[in-house]
Amino acid sequence: MRDIMSQQSPTRKYSSPLRESQAQETRERILRATSDLLNGNAFADISMDDVARSAGVERRTVFRHFATKEALFDAFWVYINQNMNAATLPTTLEELLRSPLDAFPQFDKNEGIIRASLHTPTGHAMRMRTVKTRRVAFRTCLEDANLDINSKSARKVEALFHLLYSASAWETLKDYGGLTGKDAGQVASWAMQALLKAAETDEN
Repeated sequence: MRDIMSQQSPTRKYSSPLRESQAQETRERILRATSDLLNGNAFADISMDDVARSAGVERRTVFRHFATKEALFDAFWVYINQNMNAATLPTTLEELLRSPLDAFPQFDKNEGIIRASLHTPTGHAMRMRTVKTRRVAFRTCLEDANLDINSKSARKVEALFHLLYSASAWETLKDYGGLTGKDAGQVASWAMQALLKAAETDEN
């Protein structure tokens, strides 16, 4: 009996491409449902039950893909930024200066989602979890500028760049300035370039 058992091949884990494809489709459906809910009511406190109903799946299915509400919204933020082609973590100074030009018109197309990220507890928590990596990205970009990265001028520029390339800046320019996303992006990019030139002049 032992000889027969020893000759048997070990159990193999079965991977089904179809099953993986179906799981990915369900995940996408959940993320799209989250998008629809936020665009429909930017100020709603979206629950996992709301997402399940909108996606047409069981509540446990949502939790199978996203263990917590925080995990869902973190994944959603990545998903929506990819769909908008928004460089949330630019890697060069040129990319950083161009970012509002590309992102702000997309914010217009996803207005409910962007406002939800600003004005709901879930949105705030979601954004705050990206702060550390965003700071590192911005500082790395500014190393390409003609600035002493540790100077007061550089720190001021970095702080103002966070303000100017943000959903808050887009919302203020849109609501108070009466600008479209395209125009708001141009204003923000222009202001970033002007600040950079002024800081470089001060240091030189």
